[in-house]
Order: sequence, then C-alpha cells, then structure tokens
Amino acid sequence: MTAISLTRFLLEAQREHPDVMTPDLRLLVEVVARACKTISNAVNKGALGNVLGNVGTTNVQGEAQKKLDVLSNEILLEANEWGGHLAALASEEMDEPHPIPNRFPKGEYLLVFDPLDGSSNIDVNVSIGTIFSVLRCPEGVREPTADDFLQPGSRQVVAGYTVYGPSTILVLTFGRGVACFTLDREQGSFVLTQRDLRIPEDTSEYAINASNRRHWDPPVQRYIAELDAGRTGPRGRDFNMRWVGSMVADVHRILTRGGIFMYPVDAKCRDKGGRLRLLYEANPMGFIVEQAGGAATDGRQRILDVPPQALHQRIGVFLGSRNEVERVTAYHLGTA
Repeated sequence: MTAISLTRFLLEAQREHPDVMTPDLRLLVEVVARACKTISNAVNKGALGNVLGNVGTTNVQGEAQKKLDVLSNEILLEANEWGGHLAALASEEMDEPHPIPNRFPKGEYLLVFDPLDGSSNIDVNVSIGTIFSVLRCPEGVREPTADDFLQPGSRQVVAGYTVYGPSTILVLTFGRGVACFTLDREQGSFVLTQRDLRIPEDTSEYAINASNRRHWDPPVQRYIAELDAGRTGPRGRDFNMRWVGSMVADVHRILTRGGIFMYPVDAKCRDKGGRLRLLYEANPMGFIVEQAGGAATDGRQRILDVPPQALHQRIGVFLGSRNEVERVTAYHLGTA
C-alpha cells in the first residue's frame, strides 16, 4: 500500500472539500507542519543542542520560560510570517498578536498556537508538543488586533497538535474527521498512519492532577470519589488514573483509547478563570475531540460555544469520552 504523505492528504482534501480546504489553507498547514518538524529536531537533540533549562524570563502567563519555549515560538513565527497565508499570529508566549511584517504579503487567516505545551516536562524527557488553531480573519480587516482573534471555537477552520515523544505525531482536523500522521525521519515527511480517529463513548480511564484534590469544587469531588470507589462504588467498575502533565500527551492517549481529561476551575485557580487557555489549548483540543466523536465542556457548557473575552483567557476543561464528559457536566449543572 502506497504511503500517503501529509501533502497528498491535504491536496485530496482540497479537491474533495474546496469550501473548507482552500489552496492557502493547505499551504498554511504544510508550513506549520514543517515548523513542527524543526521543533521536533530541537527537542530530539535535548542537552546536545543546549536547549534545556530556563532562560530567566517569564511569559505573559507569569510562567518561567524554557529555552525550548522561546526557540519553538521563534521557529513558528519565522516559518509563518512570510508565506502570504496569514493576516496575523498569536502565541501563548506573547502578550499581543504578532503582525505580518509589511514587506510580506498578507492572507485571510489567523494562526494561534501554544508553541510548546507541557514544557515543565522538557528537562525530564517526557512527551511534550505543539498545539495550533486556524481562524478566518474578519472580512475587510487588514491590520488585525487582539479583538479579531476573539472568535468562538466553533469558527475554527483547522486545529491540530504534535506530540514529540518516542515518535513525532501530528493530529489534524479541518472539520471532516481527525487524521493522524507520523514523522518519517528518513524521508523527512509526515505520513498518514490513521484516518477517522474515534473516541469510545465509554471509558474506564481518567486524567486529572490529583494533587489539587483539596481545591476541587463539590461536583468534581463527587465525580472523582465515584471513580475511585471502583467496583464496590456506584459505578460498579474499576477506573484507572493516568496523568502525564502535558496536555498533548494526555489528550492523545484519550484520542487513541478513550478516557476523560479534566482540568477544572478550582479554589487554586478560580481568580484566573481556570488553568488552561481557551484560544491556545481548550478550543483546538475541543474541536479535535468533538470531530473524533467525543465531547468538550467547561463543566457547564460546550467549550466551542464560549465567546472569548481576552486573548489569554483561561477556562476549565472536561473533554474526552462523551458519556463521562456528560456525566461530570450534569453534576456541575445539578441535573444528576
């Protein structure tokens, strides 16, 4: 069977779904994928490339920046600013959107990204990744501002992530299902390895940072207590907890074999609105999970329906196997 490259996959998508996959959008996705290959090479070198450790600065979130955080952000900016596909970019690592320099042509799309998700795991050699999302620039806007990025997740045209682990994997959706590509380092290209990923509706696995248990709200306390009670509890079966601490790794596991990922708003992060970022993490992952048959809510409503109020807005996240997400959401709403 002939291997299908990312380029071929996107060209076929352009022919079959020209209303969504335009030539410019196809080229934009290819540019992002090439940037992710460059990041993968840097991650793979580790200490040999002198990319481990902090740089002594903090990002807009107040988090210490790793050398790879800064490098990954620069790689994505430099790769995407000259192609003519974008009107502007926004990164979790930058306070404000990054405009396309005037010397380059501008396109009709906006790119938002978390250049290196899970960067606290860099120095211990645990899987990390890149998350990205593409929006359409509002019609008639030539110089986009932060307000132009404040679109609900339902308006995304493409979302994806890469996992830099034992192999480098790219997961992608443009609203017609979810496809998975694996980087063939010998050929230097992403190759399609799975079409139409589907998340089982039921699961016996969950992912949550249990060290925050004392901070959780009652609905989360109730839900986790039921899971922990196992076969002698109200659920009548045992559940396993898995937690990597990189959203890309935890979500990819769920996309592969089912599960529910939770990062709720709790007493520890309530003043910030949550832990994860709506535009850079929750929306793209929510889009991917829904396209794979799962569900994604903030505990009360569908994440993709939440109207963003700020570029770096945070939110609670429950996503994965549909029946479990609906159960914990019902607990928050008081309907179960």
